[in-house]
Order: sequence, then C-alpha cells, then structure tokens
Amino acid sequence: MSVPALDRLVRCSRYGSRLLAARPALAELDLTRPYDRAVMEGFLANPPGADEDTLYRRLRQLRQQVWLVVTARDLAGEADLAEVTTAYTDLAEVSIAAALDFHHNALVARHGEPRDATGEPQRLVVVGMGKLGGGELNVSSDIDLIYLYAEEGETDGAKSISNHEFFVKLGRKLTGALSENTADGYVFRVDLRLRPWGDSGPLAMGFAMLEDYLVAHGRPWERYAWIKARPLTGGQDATLAGIVRPFVFRKYLDFEAFAAIRDLHLQIRREVARRDMAHNVKLGPGGIREIEFTAQVFQLIRGGQIAALRQRPTLAVLAELARTGLVTADAQRELADAYDFLRRLEHRIQYLDDAQTQLLPEDAESRAMLAEAMNCADFGALMAALDRHRHRVTRHFEQVFAAPQADQTSHPLAAVCCGTAGPEAAQALLEHAGYREPARILATLDGLRQYAARLPESTQLRLNALLPPALEIAGSLAAPETTLERLAALIQAIARRATYLALLAEYPAALRQLAKLLAASPWAAQMITRQPQLLDELIAPQHLMSAPDWAQLAAQLAAELDAAPGDTEAQMDIMRRFKQVQTLRLLAQDVAGRLTLEALSDHLSYLADTLLAETLARCWASLKTRHRDVPRFAVIGYGKLGGKELGYASDLDLVFLFDDGDEHAQEIYARLAQRINTWLGTPTATGVLYETDLRLRPDGASGLLVSSVDAFRNYQMNQAWTWEHQAITRARFVCGDAAVGHAFESIRRDILCAPRDPAKLRDEVLAMRRKMHDGHPNATELFDLKHDSGGIVDVEFCVQYLILRDCVRHPALADNVGNIALLQRAGATGLIPAATAAAAADAYRELRRRQHAVKLAGAEQARVPPADLAAVRAAVQTLWADTMGM
Repeated sequence: MSVPALDRLVRCSRYGSRLLAARPALAELDLTRPYDRAVMEGFLANPPGADEDTLYRRLRQLRQQVWLVVTARDLAGEADLAEVTTAYTDLAEVSIAAALDFHHNALVARHGEPRDATGEPQRLVVVGMGKLGGGELNVSSDIDLIYLYAEEGETDGAKSISNHEFFVKLGRKLTGALSENTADGYVFRVDLRLRPWGDSGPLAMGFAMLEDYLVAHGRPWERYAWIKARPLTGGQDATLAGIVRPFVFRKYLDFEAFAAIRDLHLQIRREVARRDMAHNVKLGPGGIREIEFTAQVFQLIRGGQIAALRQRPTLAVLAELARTGLVTADAQRELADAYDFLRRLEHRIQYLDDAQTQLLPEDAESRAMLAEAMNCADFGALMAALDRHRHRVTRHFEQVFAAPQADQTSHPLAAVCCGTAGPEAAQALLEHAGYREPARILATLDGLRQYAARLPESTQLRLNALLPPALEIAGSLAAPETTLERLAALIQAIARRATYLALLAEYPAALRQLAKLLAASPWAAQMITRQPQLLDELIAPQHLMSAPDWAQLAAQLAAELDAAPGDTEAQMDIMRRFKQVQTLRLLAQDVAGRLTLEALSDHLSYLADTLLAETLARCWASLKTRHRDVPRFAVIGYGKLGGKELGYASDLDLVFLFDDGDEHAQEIYARLAQRINTWLGTPTATGVLYETDLRLRPDGASGLLVSSVDAFRNYQMNQAWTWEHQAITRARFVCGDAAVGHAFESIRRDILCAPRDPAKLRDEVLAMRRKMHDGHPNATELFDLKHDSGGIVDVEFCVQYLILRDCVRHPALADNVGNIALLQRAGATGLIPAATAAAAADAYRELRRRQHAVKLAGAEQARVPPADLAAVRAAVQTLWADTMGM
C-alpha cells in the first residue's frame, strides 16, 4: 500500500510533499495499520528525552510521523473519521503527559514536591476542552487547555514556593513544550483563553477558585464550552466533575440554553457575514458548528435529567438523542452523515498546507486537489455534495431552535385551567396542588379566561401553555391564592405583548422566580406589573443572584448614558431602568435569604450613591450657565441615606453644599440643585427615580435650596436646633467635590464634639421625642415597631443623645458607623452598661428586620401584636431608662 498511498498524499497535500522531501526516512513508515497510542509512547521512550532539547525534538518528530501515517491512510481510504480523530487526540494526550512529567520533575528538583495542607502531593490537572476533550481532535487544530490543581499549599524543597507559583511555572513550561516553533516545527498550538476570566485570569488555579468563578461569574457560553471538558492528567476526575457538573447540567429542564445558543450562533453568523466566511465548513451556514449546537442544546437542557446525555463525542450524543426520542432517527442519520462528510472535508482542507483553516480554497490548483481528496469528479461535484449536507443541517438546526414549548394538555391541572374539569374534580385537583380556597382560584381563572377570549388565538395558545405550570408553582408557595391573583394581574398586563408569555412559558426557572417574588411582596408585584421588561432579568438565575459589583455597575451605567448624549429623557429612563433592574436583583436575593438586612441596606445605599453621582454629573454637563468644568458642589445624605439604612421604597433626605467664590455661584448651584431634584423626582414612562425631601437644609423649607460651606457652618454653630444636630449624627458626604465633602465632615464633627449642658440637652431631646410620638398616634392594640415606646425611634434617640452628650469626651462616637456599632462603643466606654448596649443592639437589629418583613409583605404601617416582641421591646425600654434616666 505504501507507494500508491504516498503518491496520492503528494498529489493531495503540498505540505506532505514538502515533508517527504525534507524527511525521506518518513517514507519507510508502516502505513498498513493505525498509528496508535502504544506506538507513540514507545517512540518517546526509546530513547527517553534526557534533556529539554531532546524532548522537544522527539515530540515534533513524533508529530510528523503521526501526521504522515494518518494522512496517507485517510486519503487512501484506509482510515475512517474515528481513526483520524483518535490518533490526533492520542498524540495530544501522549505529548502532554511526556512534557508534563519532564517539567514536573525538573521543577521538583528545584523547588520540591507541591503538597496540600495534609502533606499529600499535588499534580497539575490539565483539562482538555473542545475537540480534544471530546476525543475528536482534527489534523491541524489548536488544543484548548485549562490548567488546574486540587489544593493550595507549598512545595517541600529548600527553595519552597506556593503551589500556585509551582503550577503556573509548570503550565508555562508545558505550553512552550507543545507550541514553541523550533527547527522541527511545533506539536500543537495551545489556546488557554477558555480558562476563567480568559487572558486576564491566572494561568493555573485551584479547584476552589474555579468553583467560585463558575457559581458567581460563569456565563451561558461557558456552560457550552465545559460540556466537553475532560481532565487528561492529575487523577482528580471525580472531584472536578463534582464542581463542573452542577454548572453545566441543571436539575430542571433548562430552556435558558435555547437563548444562550441562539445568541452564540447569531454572533457567529454575524462574524461569518462580516468576514465573508460563508464557505467556512465549520462556522458557515449548515456547518460543523450547527451540528454541535443541535446536539449540545439538548445536553444543556436535558443533561441534568438524562445522564446518558453527559457524553462528549458529538456522534455519540446524536445517537443517544435518537435513542431517547429527542430527535427522529432520520434527523440523527442525516446529521451524523453530514458531520462525517464535513469533518473529512475539514481535514482535507487542512492537509493541503497543514494550516488551521476551514475555508474552502479559491485557487484552481487547491480546488482540484481537494476534489480528488474527497473522491469527487471535480470541484463542482464536491460543492453539490457539500450543499446537500449543509441544507439538511440548517433545516434540522432551525427546526430544533424554533421548536415550540412542550404541549401542556397532559398536565394534571390543564383541565382546571381550561374550565373543563367538573366542580368536584377541580376542587380536588386544586386542594392537592396546595390551595386552601379552590373557589377563589376558580374565580381568578374564570376571569383570566374571559380576558383571554378577546386575545389572538396564538396568544391564547401561549397562555394555555403557561397557566398549568404557573398554577402548580403558585400552589407550592405560601399564600398561594394571593400569589396566583398577583400573577393573573401581571398576565393581564402583559398578555398583549405575547413575547412575555413566550418567555415565561419557555423558561420555567423564570416563571418560578417570578412566582416567588410575587408571593413575597405586593410591592414587587406592582413594580414588575408596571415594568414588565424586568421579566428579562429572570431568565438567568445566576446573574440575578450574583453579588453586585458597584464599581463595575457604575461604569456600565456611565457607558449607557454616554450612548445617549444630549437626550435628557432617554438618560432619565436609562437611570430609572438601571435602578429597577438592580432593585429587582437585590429583591430576588433578599427573598432567597441571601442577604442580611444590613447587607441589603448597604447595597441599596450604594445604588442611590451611584445614581446620585451620575445625576449630578449629567445635570452639571447640561447646565448652560456652568462656569467651570467640575462643580465645587456636594450632595449630603441625611436620614436613611446618610445612615445607610435605605429600604426599597425609601425617599432621599438631601442637603446641597458648595464652596465657590464666583459671584454668581449661589445662583448657578441653585439651578443645579433644582435640576438634580427634577431628574430624581420627575415621572417618566419608566417611573420616578427617587422621591426627595430637602427640608433638612438650613432654615428648612423656607431656606435657600443650596448653602455655601461657610453659611452652613455658621447656621449649625449658631442657629440650628438640637433636633438638627440629632439629624447630622447620621449625615454623610455622598458625591460631588471631595473637598466640599471633607469640609462638611469637619463641620459635622465640630458640631457633634461641642460641649453641651447634659440636662438641657436631655430636656430638648425628650421634647422632640414627645413631639414625634404625638405626631404618629397609634389607636390600635398593636405595637408600632418604629414609633411606639420601645421601638426603633427610641433606640435612635438614645444613640443621638449619647453622641451629643459625650462626643466631647469620646470623639469616636462621631463616626457614622451605624446605631449598632455606636451602641457597642457606648457600652465599651461605660456610658451605658455593656449588657444594656448589647441587648439593645440585638433588639434594634430585630426591630429593623421585622419592620422590613412587614413592609415587604405590603402593610402600610409596621405594627405587630405586642406579645410577639415583648423581650425586644423590654430591651429598648431598658436602654431608654439607662440613657435618659427615666
């Protein structure tokens, strides 16, 4: 076989011809049998690589031998696709193992063996991604690798380094051993960009960092990439699978994968069109990638339930899809035939010049060589065969991704939703689903059916698909009747925009998250009903539940605003939408129990700070009378904003200060302040940004809208009431000119640390407390968490009194660190008994938590039965007695 096979190789491959001319001895290789793993390992072992140069040379010589044998056998018709891809996958694995062992031992000789905290030795886990991971490597492919290790630690040698440093060094050495281009060429080009954070991420990382990344930052396309991931070294297969599997394969039917792959495919199609790559047999229409997407979307959606779909090779997955009935036998056969044809064509394109390309050639010589290699009469015949396969692939791809949601007519609650179940059957089904008031549910469903009758038939079908699972989910939650009523109101609000019904029908996770939010809060229900575009945020649960990065979000907001220059209305809507999206995400995390109340308040305060900073910047930029590029102006937050205790619907207590000697400064900054207030409070199509209260400025509502720093200092020192000094205990600089902010903080501390007559101060604080109590009468038998004796306001007044009385001797009390921390400081310094301080701090935390829960549940006033919080109230009353002496 050798002479005819080599003759055909020379006719079909310019690179093969050059290789044989440069290395005549390669013509003596045995072409009668596959070049298998054992032969590869034997070649490297005899003689073994004694030094780096020898290792590099032997690896590259091995690659040349494998290339020649595999190519000659393939072109001669002696090797099928599996033999070709297996040979190259084996070559990659054998090369990686040999280079890794050599460089690991060399580094151990210098630094010692890397070990974990228990002394166990650690090895580099090389993860093969893409076609290498799937055992489908092609002839001139890159290999996609990720370098991991199981545990942190350090090496045990004299020149000890951390495990991280050791494996980063080892990863670099391994990459060079494979990809460095020497006089003998290279073994494989290595691509490390699929690792977490891509090129900006660490070259090697521990399993813990990988897991944190996948949970907090993993993106939909990375789920697709990790399907084929396979550890090639390191012996940690099961541990790694335990980390990766929950990220890739979800427990529920994960229709998010449809949108993720649709989006990825659309991006590829756009890139193909932009770069005129329609004749790319991998990325072009009907190409290899569409077959892979067709298989992998089912893996992502169903792999959590069907373990057999967690395979890596594309053809094996297609076979399993046919076996389980997820695709027809005809579809599986046509896709498998197309995959075989396209992969063989891809290899023959690469045989021409050993180039990493999937583009059909344009020159006549290459086309003729390619046609002969594919056993076609000419290039036209080859194109005809190619087009037949590509059309079939595109047809199946579009059928899969346009497939409707599963029919819901067999759902147990479908008859209840459609009104075809008898009264007794409907009641039994609803009770079994968790509803305690079936008649109330039937009335709600009847109202929905009457409303739906006026909608287009296509919308009615979508609603019919949505209602049974929605009814099932709502029944599993607390207050199911109320939840379903809120959901019904939302459905009526969005029903004429059928895309939202389709979203909820196609994404079960989104529907489930929506139901939880509606069950938790009428306020949330109202927000989503008024702004249904927020439903988009429910599609990606990981994104919804990720902790906000406020620096990144601020940059994102600035970029969005920059994209609408000069369009005030658009910018105001962008800011409102930004607030709503971030609020929804925080609400989802709150409802899921992922945030403490303190953390939630901090995030809501960061959100307000971010929006105020952008509002100030945009308003100044649009002010025609501005006299400098950067205003010497600051926004000061009081109340809940100042104390970082914001709730979802809190308004903002603001004071505006400036420090500018320009003769028109007062007028200019007054206009700026007015514009800021307008930006915050003007209703647009997307709502109001924030309600504001500006009455805490000097002289209140009758005072100037803005104050100079000097005027503010004079007012606070000489004219302000005691209650105004109480208010400033919680005030802080929010945004604007930092110098003005520093000046404000200096004034604040001077005010708080000023000496006072304790008796007079006490009388004034008590008088204000009585006034506040009288202004919020409670005629019920319930305990008002905020205003009644033993409530939140009592704690706040005690802390403010201690600050104003004792800051002169204990200046640390001037720090705006929150009431709980200030109580602890007061207890530590002996101003009140430490036990009293600790109990009051716990009580304050519990009062705020209960207030938040009651408000979130929709109550207008935060009131509860007195017995529920008797101990908490007693702790606050003890604080009041110890502080105020009464």
